[in-house]
Amino acid sequence: MQQIPPLWLSPESHLARSAPDHPILYFSPRVLHEVAGRFQRGFPGLVTYAVKANPHPAVLSNLAAAGITAFDVASPAEMAAVRAASPDAVMHYNNPMRSKAEIAAGIEHGVASWSVDELSELEKLGAVPRSCEVAVRFALPVAGAAYDFGSKFGAAPEEAIELLKQVAAAGWTPALCFHPGTQCEDESAWVEYVHAAKRIVDAAGVKIARLNVGGGFAANRDGVAPDLEKVFAAIGAAADQAFGADGPTLICEPGRAMVSESFTLAARIKGMRKGGEVVFLNDGIYGGLVDIRDMGLPGRVEVVGADGAHRAGLRQPRVVFGPTCDSLDRLPDGLPLPGDAETGDYVLFPGLGAYSSAMSTHFNGYGLSDVATVIELSGQAAR
Repeated sequence: MQQIPPLWLSPESHLARSAPDHPILYFSPRVLHEVAGRFQRGFPGLVTYAVKANPHPAVLSNLAAAGITAFDVASPAEMAAVRAASPDAVMHYNNPMRSKAEIAAGIEHGVASWSVDELSELEKLGAVPRSCEVAVRFALPVAGAAYDFGSKFGAAPEEAIELLKQVAAAGWTPALCFHPGTQCEDESAWVEYVHAAKRIVDAAGVKIARLNVGGGFAANRDGVAPDLEKVFAAIGAAADQAFGADGPTLICEPGRAMVSESFTLAARIKGMRKGGEVVFLNDGIYGGLVDIRDMGLPGRVEVVGADGAHRAGLRQPRVVFGPTCDSLDRLPDGLPLPGDAETGDYVLFPGLGAYSSAMSTHFNGYGLSDVATVIELSGQAAR
C-alpha cells in the first residue's frame, strides 16, 4: 500500500511539532504551480524546465502536472529522472559537451533536441536521428548576469554561422540557442542576443525552426519578485523586430526562477559565541546553503523559536558558520539575524529551491536530504 507523506500547513507548524535537529527543506507545490503558470502565461513561446536546478521527483512531477511538457537535461541521470516523472516529456539536451556513452543514452531516451558549439562535437552526433533538432549554441560578451555562462560554452558568432550551415547540410532541423548567464536582471541581454541570432541566420542563409533564449531569469533575492513580465515582453518584441511575423518559435529554459520560490530551507542554530556575534548552524556551504556562497547573502531571512513563533528583535549582522570541521564552511559575513535569536532556534531561508538539495554534499556526515510538503511558505516575494 502506498504511503502518502503528511502535508503540513507551514514550516512553522512543522518545526513546533517535530523539532527536527537536521536541516530540512519545505516544499509548497502550490507555489511551484503558480510560478509555472506565470511563465506559461507570460513567455511568448515554449516554456521548458532546466532540471539541473532541482531534480527532486516531486518538483518534476508537479511541473508536469502544471503543464510543463519539455525539460532541459544535461546528463543521462537527468534524462532518467524526467522519464520517471513524465514518460511522454520532450527532452532538450543542451549540454554541448558529451561522451559517446552519453550520446547513446540520449538517443535511447529519445532526446528531441541537441545543442552544439563546436564542429568536433557536431561530428559526434552522427547517429542522432535526422528527425531531431540540433541547435547551435552561441555566446556574446554581454554583461548583466551574476556570472557568465559564455566563458565555458558557446561558439563565437562567426563560428556559429559555419556550424549552422553544417547542421542544415547534415539534414537535422536547424535551430539556435544561447544562455545570457545566471540571475540576469537586465532584459537588454536577451535583446542583444536575439538580434545577434538574426545576423547569424542571415549570414548562414539558413532558416531556423526555433530560437532558445535560455534561462538566466532572475529569482527573488531581496523580498520583491523580479519583473519577469518585462523581460518576457522585451524578448517577444525583439524577436518580432528582428525576424518579423515568420520568425522562429521561441523557447526558454528557466531553472532558478522556476523553482527557487517554492522551497524554504530551515537550519537550526547549534550554538553561539562572542555574545551571539558568531552563529553555528547545522547546515552550511557543503549543504543546502552552497548557493549563498556564490550569490551572496539573501535579503530575507527569518528566525523561528521552538514554539514556531518568529523572533522579532532588532536585527544584527552575524558571522555564520556551517556544521563541518572545515573553516571554509562559512557564509558571507553580515547575515542579519534578530538580536533575541537563541541556540535551538531555526533560521528560515526562503527561496532556496534552486541549487540547494541539487548541490548538497554529505561531507563530515552532514547534508540536506529531508523534504517536507507544506501548503504555505512565509517570506514570499511581493508581486
